[in-house]
Amino acid sequence: MITNRGIVFLCVTVFCVAAFCSCAMGGIPANRLYFRAETRYNALKKDAQKQKYRSPWMECVYGFEAVYKAEPGGPWAAAGLYMAGRMYFELYHHSFAGKDLDSARGIYRKVIEKYPNSAYAGRAKNELEKIDVFQARSRGKKGAAGQGQKADMNAVIMASRDQSEKNRDKVGIKIAKSSVAAKNTGTVNPVTVKEIRYWSNPEYTRIVIDADGPTDFSNNLLKRDPRINKLHKRLYVDLKNCRLGGGIKEKIPIDDSLLKDVRAGQFTPNTVRVVVDIKSFENYNIFSLNNPFRIVIDVRGRPVGSSVSEGAKNTNVAKGAVSIARQLALGVHRIVIDAGHGGKDYGAPGVIRGVHEKNVVLAIAKRLAKKIKKDLGVDVIMTRKTDRYLTLEERTAIANTRRADLFISIHANASTNHNAHGIETYYLNLTTDNESIAVAARENATSEKNISELQTILNDLMRNAKINESSRFANYVQHCLYRRLKKDYSKIKDKGIKRAPFYVLLGAQMPSILIETSFISNKRECRRLTSKAYQDELCDGIVDGVKKYMREIRPTAFNKPN
Repeated sequence: MITNRGIVFLCVTVFCVAAFCSCAMGGIPANRLYFRAETRYNALKKDAQKQKYRSPWMECVYGFEAVYKAEPGGPWAAAGLYMAGRMYFELYHHSFAGKDLDSARGIYRKVIEKYPNSAYAGRAKNELEKIDVFQARSRGKKGAAGQGQKADMNAVIMASRDQSEKNRDKVGIKIAKSSVAAKNTGTVNPVTVKEIRYWSNPEYTRIVIDADGPTDFSNNLLKRDPRINKLHKRLYVDLKNCRLGGGIKEKIPIDDSLLKDVRAGQFTPNTVRVVVDIKSFENYNIFSLNNPFRIVIDVRGRPVGSSVSEGAKNTNVAKGAVSIARQLALGVHRIVIDAGHGGKDYGAPGVIRGVHEKNVVLAIAKRLAKKIKKDLGVDVIMTRKTDRYLTLEERTAIANTRRADLFISIHANASTNHNAHGIETYYLNLTTDNESIAVAARENATSEKNISELQTILNDLMRNAKINESSRFANYVQHCLYRRLKKDYSKIKDKGIKRAPFYVLLGAQMPSILIETSFISNKRECRRLTSKAYQDELCDGIVDGVKKYMREIRPTAFNKPN
């Protein structure tokens, strides 16, 4: 006789089965069915209480089976079938019911039989081997269940048979925890691609792919192929072990001189592919940044219809000549000033209570912008004028898309040693100096390990960076800054120019520097950094350095007209 509680569970289970069947028959794409089932499974893994009942596990089984039934010949069928087998195998470690193990084995064999060329066929073979090994060990320990298997086999078998499969008796009876339930089958939880951002001008585009965790990726460039109606070159990036986020736009129109659009899609059950349709380009770079993980794509080139030949475009000599000629002819007409941190990113805390790096550097950046406009007569753009958050890659993108001639990022230094003091200026380059690595790690909001890994890809990036020009620019600014400050202030320490892999300088197409104005962690320098007089002297020193650099690249820049 079925109790009222049993009837309720029966209705719920039958409803879930009917819902899944309806989805499968109602034209819902297999990939969306897969994501729904996966979402349900991930929620179950986090809920220890639900894991004690059989019905939630069976809902996951039916969900993944619906993927297979919706499109048996599609790319998602093998994945859905494999996961259904995995659900039975994980359920077995709770129920210890032989029928669950048999179901898992049967489904794995079905995967191998129906989809022998799929990657899931190999996984299914591995799972079958695990089952065989597990059963062999279980038989060997059968007489010692109270000892060797006590940790894994002390669960209570289901108190009654499952209504969802037998259509009788009670459902959802609690089963005890098993330490085996905490073990997964060796697969890694997928990473979600959350957003795609971009900044663009006719000669440069930066695309950023945001994900909620680190993952491996590969890229390739495909030539145009009119035979398959592909009239543009395509650059694609494949992100491994990834899922496409629900709110992401699958096609983003850019339609500038270089790019047509960016498309994102679930290429395989485990791979997200981002495709960039290219109209014209000279070169590109792809690199990843951490905390949070994102992939940055920089595409450079000339607008469609440019008279420069394709051969000249692809020579480093020609590119360098164009760069030098442009600077000698035009000098410096636009400078981007970047106030570090901002918004939710407070930067380093001051040793004086209530002082934060983000506010100090914004005040300095505003003063510097006014002085550069007044004294040098050039256009100035600030990456931020208020207390707002900007990603590091966005700051460089602003400088590139606005065609800046110089890029200056303003920061305040910090150290656990409160006696540390001084000023220093950085430019982008490789480094083995531990102190420089530590500073870069702090400003990049990442670990020193990530900094070391980043340096392995810098060789490619630096081919497009103006390292020598940045070094010379940094030298002028640091020298003038130190000379200006030491006139009116005591204990000014010249820490010199240094090199380090700062995220905010990666991909900059103009001479770029990062200035650590003083140590906010030193009481004397923290007090000075909040002083308007000290900020004025800092800015005057930077302006002097910029003026010297401008004189070098264009000696007649400050000559008065006749």
